[in-house]
Amino acid sequence: MVGNKLSQLGAFLLLTALLSAWVGPSGPGTGGTAAGTTWTKRTSGTKNTLNDVTYVNGIFVAVGAGGTILTSPNGVIWTKRVSGTGVGLEGVTYGNGIFVAVGGIADGGEERGFILTSRDGVKWTKRVSWMENGLRGVTYGNGTFVAVGTGGTILTSRDGVKWTKRVSWMENGLRGVTYGNGTFVAVGWDGTILTSPDGVKWTEQDPGTIPSLSGVTYGNGIFVAVGDVGTILTSRDGVKWTKQTSGTENWLWGVTYGNGIFVAVGDYGTILTSRDGVKWTKQTSGTKSDLRGVTYGNGIFVAVGWDGTILTSP
Repeated sequence: MVGNKLSQLGAFLLLTALLSAWVGPSGPGTGGTAAGTTWTKRTSGTKNTLNDVTYVNGIFVAVGAGGTILTSPNGVIWTKRVSGTGVGLEGVTYGNGIFVAVGGIADGGEERGFILTSRDGVKWTKRVSWMENGLRGVTYGNGTFVAVGTGGTILTSRDGVKWTKRVSWMENGLRGVTYGNGTFVAVGWDGTILTSPDGVKWTEQDPGTIPSLSGVTYGNGIFVAVGDVGTILTSRDGVKWTKQTSGTENWLWGVTYGNGIFVAVGDYGTILTSRDGVKWTKQTSGTKSDLRGVTYGNGIFVAVGWDGTILTSP
């Protein structure tokens, strides 16, 4: 009996150890490694700069210079798609059953905005090419797409096909836009922050800072905006903003939220993570390439940047 009990105890301890190794302190399958701390470089198949990336319905879509569009089911294996344009693409999002990519090109000294749409991320259709200003960011929320760009440009659309120009009352370029807590928030040069409940009527907010802002996201009940000289701002409502300490002076271009953490990316391979948007930790990215965009999906973070750089983290 004693031997049998010892045998059962040994089996129990072995099973416990195996489960602990698999689950770890940070969740299933992480082996104890906290999310966003370990990054792996992937092969993108392009040397063009990648500016943004999004995820939905089992597919990552990354966009970049020269009309570059890449797709991946897992963030590891990437396939180049035909965009039908050589225009630099700056932002991409998904909503109402379609992907929307935006960008712009210098034409005779002037920028021209472009918008592409796709049902599956593979086949793309040009929708808008008449814009005077280049477009830099796009998001979807409350049944509406909102695209922003140079010269304070703001466009809205219900279906991604027909777009309407809105009045922002701003001349500063807008670089990033997100939706959360019933509010659209757009950010841009010289600390510009605009908010809107519907994408139509916009109100300028005081960021309490001058550095340009280039990315914004919403998660865990707060907005997080990032920008030049390592600027990080947080807000509960999009109106009152608080400056946080990032620990870097590198330009931060993109920020996302997933798996309970915020991830911000920027110049020289900078990657920062935070649970609450207040306290930030610098991570080792393994690259010196500037990183421009980041997203979360399918259990992993994906960051993209210069020279076709793509990094993933569980």
